[in-house]
Amino acid sequence: MKEIVVISGKGGTGKTSLTASFAELAGDTAIVVDCDVDAADMYLLLDPDFGKSEDFYSGYIAKINQDDCMQCGKCAEVCRFDAIPIVNNKYVVDPIACEGCGYCARICPTETIEMNDAYSGKWLISETKFGSQMVHAQLGIGSDNSGKLVTKVKNEAKEIADKGNKNFIIVDGSPGIGCPVVSSLSGADFVVLVTEPSVSGFHDLKRVYELLKTFRLQAGCIINKSDLNAGITNDIKDFLEEENIMHLADLPYDENFTKAMTNGQTIVNFDTGELKEKIKNIWKEISKN
Repeated sequence: MKEIVVISGKGGTGKTSLTASFAELAGDTAIVVDCDVDAADMYLLLDPDFGKSEDFYSGYIAKINQDDCMQCGKCAEVCRFDAIPIVNNKYVVDPIACEGCGYCARICPTETIEMNDAYSGKWLISETKFGSQMVHAQLGIGSDNSGKLVTKVKNEAKEIADKGNKNFIIVDGSPGIGCPVVSSLSGADFVVLVTEPSVSGFHDLKRVYELLKTFRLQAGCIINKSDLNAGITNDIKDFLEEENIMHLADLPYDENFTKAMTNGQTIVNFDTGELKEKIKNIWKEISKN
C-alpha cells in the first residue's frame, strides 16, 4: 500500500482539485483522506454520503458549577486568557476563549470548577461517487488541535485501507507548514507539491520543502498555471533541479478548472482535452514511484 500526500505551501494553487482528480483515477483501489480539516472542501467534488459520523474530543474546557460557586472571582483573576467574564452577576466560562489549562480549577477554594473533555469537531467515513471510501473531518468552530484531528483521520484511513487491501491512500493535506501539515506527512511514501509561478507561491514552496527535508520524504512537484509567469516558472524549475525534486508536470492556466468546480466535478471528469491527459499521466507517474 502506498500513501500519497498532496500539499502546497499556500492556498489557491489547485491542490484539492488535483487530489480529487487522482482520487477519481484511482477509483476503489484507494482510500481518500481530506486532512485539510480547518477548511475541508474536497467533499464538494467527491459527493460523499456522510455515512458514518463520530464526535471528536481533544483537550479540556472548564465549567463552573453555579450552585456551589461563592463568586469570589479568584478564577477570573488568574485566567490569562480572559476566559471567565461576569455575565448576569455570575462568573462563567467563555468556551471559545478557554484554553483548558486547568489553573482556575486548581485555585478554586470551593472546588466548584470541573475540567471536561472539549468537543473539537467530527470525523466521518463516506462513500464517494467514484466507488471509493473517504475519511474526512469537520473541525468545530473556534476549536484548535487540528493536528490531533488529522492524526485521527489518517489512522482511521490506514485501518480501512489495511482491511480492504487497498493499493493507495490519497491524502489532501492542508496548505502551509503548520501542525496539520506535519500530521498529514506522517507515514507518507510520496509527496506531491503543488505550486504556482507567483512570488508568494515560490516562497511558500521553498518553506514547505524545508519541512519535507526533515522527514526525508521523496517528492515531486506540479507547477500549476505555469504559463502565467515564465520567469518565475523557470526559477521554480531551477530550484527543483537543485534540490533533486521530481518535476512532474507544468499545467497551463485553464478556466476549465473553475468550471469543473462550479459543476461539482473533477477536472478529469469535466475536461476532455489535453489537460485531462496531462493529469492522467501525472497519476501514472506518481502511482508507480
